[in-house]
Amino acid sequence: MTTYDVVVIGAGPVGENLADRVVQGGLSAAVVERELVGGECSYWACMPTKALLRSGAALRTARQVPGAREAVTGELDVAAVLRRRDSFASDWQDDGQVSWLESAGIPLHRGHGRISAERVVEVTGADGTTTTLTARHAVVVATGSGALVPDIEGLRDAAPWTSRETVAAKEVPGRLAVIGGGVVASEMATAFSELGSSVTMLARDGVLHLAEPFAGERVAESLRDKGVSVRIGAEAGSVKRNADGTVSLTLTDGEQIEADELLVAIGRTPNIQDIGLEAVGLKPGAWLTVDGTMRVEGVEGGWLYAAGDVNRRVLLTHQGKYQARAAGDVIVARAKGEAIDDGEWGRHAATADERAVPQVVFTEPEIASVGLTAAAAEAAGLRIRVVDYDLAATAGSQLQAEGYQGHARMVVDEDRKVVVGFTLAGPDVAEMLHAATIAVVGEVPLDRLWHAVPAFPTVSEVWLRLLEAYGR
Repeated sequence: MTTYDVVVIGAGPVGENLADRVVQGGLSAAVVERELVGGECSYWACMPTKALLRSGAALRTARQVPGAREAVTGELDVAAVLRRRDSFASDWQDDGQVSWLESAGIPLHRGHGRISAERVVEVTGADGTTTTLTARHAVVVATGSGALVPDIEGLRDAAPWTSRETVAAKEVPGRLAVIGGGVVASEMATAFSELGSSVTMLARDGVLHLAEPFAGERVAESLRDKGVSVRIGAEAGSVKRNADGTVSLTLTDGEQIEADELLVAIGRTPNIQDIGLEAVGLKPGAWLTVDGTMRVEGVEGGWLYAAGDVNRRVLLTHQGKYQARAAGDVIVARAKGEAIDDGEWGRHAATADERAVPQVVFTEPEIASVGLTAAAAEAAGLRIRVVDYDLAATAGSQLQAEGYQGHARMVVDEDRKVVVGFTLAGPDVAEMLHAATIAVVGEVPLDRLWHAVPAFPTVSEVWLRLLEAYGR
């Protein structure tokens, strides 16, 4: 079969979810994938990275609780950590994901997909054979993004690690240099320092500079406590891979740094360089611009959609899956001539992309945030009030660990009296984030939040303390 209602290029979490939504809506859908079914998140990002980080976090927690601390007699077993990481990456085999596609009734076409005409995708297999797929209603680009390697002299020739090579590393390098200070850079600096690497981090723009300032400051302090050399403002001018396999970096101020491996983690670039966008009048390699329903702008007939990283709205797996649900549903609705609900917070609109994006950075401490930072809220023209509270002052934190440290910030829109931003920094705060996400998405008035009573003794008591600090 080569004709479907919808053809999805890319079988990562976004493509899988979108195709599934289409099939559940009564249409047929096929996916095209040139690598592993399951995408970046399954094999090189979300799952294996968190597996790398979890063992160190568990050990830290045990050492902070008397009784458990005395039972801990050794250090991390690096080989065991890497084996666990491999299991979460399914040993880089996609049999399980392929089996799920089959159970969901979604045909898989393996190969490189290129758009050749309106609603037509040509798939070139590994053996060079070409299959032409035709879509009755829509083609969806869900090819994700790859690591951005900047134009630094000698960098590409030095074959640096990107997030993929770092996450899949079979051995822990003695010395690891990191270019970048964002999420990937901070998480991998955390993981590899705990696994035994001597890490140097070149954070030109700071550590987690897009988060609330206290978040980056706490992570940078923690990294330094682990022995990481965090160099704020430092920038690589040139890179060289030496004959013995080591890497030499020359900074723009002339300083030299030697490392066994180099991780570049400064951003992402869309995986759309060779998918036939020129055939429909779009620029190859450029991020795709979409409307609120993920329909690509500038394509006559409205049959082309883009969900996930490729549209650059939010480069997070869970947000891409959110877009996929909205886009899958709206494709079905349009195919069936049903009403479109694309208004604010409508079923067919990805409103949360702009208003309520949750994110967790699995560093020490964990950073969990949703909505706007104080700076972003002010830039958006909101009249805000910022309320801060020390998480260590909650009874729950005192039970959780000795020497617990953490911080919470609530950003309130003073005109509407609703929370528009929330950030937590502390051990295991990831599981506290969804309450804040609900408050932001639901635009729950502060007067109503007073009736959401936190259980005692939990760290979530911080909600009550923040409200008390705000006043009634």
